[in-house]
Amino acid sequence: MPSPFPGMDPFLELRWGDVHTSLAVYARDQLQQQLPSDLRARVEERMILEIQSPHETRRSHRRPDVQVVERSRTGLVSSETKSQATDVALAEPRIIRLDDPLTQRCVQIVEVKTDRVVTVIEFLSPTNKLTLSERNDFQRRQQELLDAGANLVEIDLIRRGGWVVAVPEEAVPPDEREPYRAVVARADAAHEFEYYHIPLARRLPAIRVPLRPADADIRLDLQQLIDQAWSNADYSDLAYETADCPPFPDEDREWIKSLLNELQTPQQSANDS
Repeated sequence: MPSPFPGMDPFLELRWGDVHTSLAVYARDQLQQQLPSDLRARVEERMILEIQSPHETRRSHRRPDVQVVERSRTGLVSSETKSQATDVALAEPRIIRLDDPLTQRCVQIVEVKTDRVVTVIEFLSPTNKLTLSERNDFQRRQQELLDAGANLVEIDLIRRGGWVVAVPEEAVPPDEREPYRAVVARADAAHEFEYYHIPLARRLPAIRVPLRPADADIRLDLQQLIDQAWSNADYSDLAYETADCPPFPDEDREWIKSLLNELQTPQQSANDS
């Protein structure tokens, strides 16, 4: 069963953890078929830990090479040690709480011989956009990639949250700022960006993905990714009629309402007959 939307299905935000993982994997597969023999597309995983103490909250990025496990404290201090330490005051520790780690994925195109990252493809998530600290964190990582000489492709199919793509919002004409967007920043074209405006009611585009200067661009068909994710996971259980729709301008909200009403009418007619 296909998605009822001709382009991006905005209600997929309700399943974004699953959708995001699928998009990264399917994009890897789609790109790998087009790459020169000495390049590889890889899904890169990073974990974000939110550290909270009475004095600060900060986010820490980690690659998941170390696992921390909690063990029981029972029996850590022997009775002999306890008796010897009765006159020593215990120090008060600082309590630091780590929230459950968030796992984010991107696609990296790397050079086989040098392991150099040529291009990074980011599918944005709500955790990149909702708060000021999240947006600052994403844009810091964004700048690090650009400073390192990597191409950067950002695909924003999330309605909730602020503007974080590499192109400043004020640089884009007002009628092309909503609702979805993709940005390509080429390593050999500093301060120049390719901007794809993605309207809600249209098919998602195929965009250019740059590699090394001597390589031809390859393409990433965004609609194929969404269709594949929707079909393989079968999101037909999404309760469109009762679910909260992500924020849209009034015109788009009316279009969504009209589309969903048209879909329900044949079903209601069949039930009545």
